[in-house]
Amino acid sequence: MSSQTFSIILPTDILSTINESEVELQKRLKVLLAVQLYLEGKISIGKASQISGFSRLDFETYLSENRIPISLLDFEEVMGDVEKVK
Repeated sequence: MSSQTFSIILPTDILSTINESEVELQKRLKVLLAVQLYLEGKISIGKASQISGFSRLDFETYLSENRIPISLLDFEEVMGDVEKVK
């Protein structure tokens, strides 16, 4: 998978304020971005796990532990899938 680098501007004291290293903050931001894009329906759970740097199982576990739905299907979509299986 190819990757792209982005930079964001933050206050100079952010790392000491949140008591994290630059690497820890980068990891946190990647996970938050992945979750947000997934919740908005812009990316699949598989793509979100790639962005987060987690395996698919670890990403799903993270979602579950943080009470974030693993499936974003609504009732009608689930029932449509059930009908397809019949």
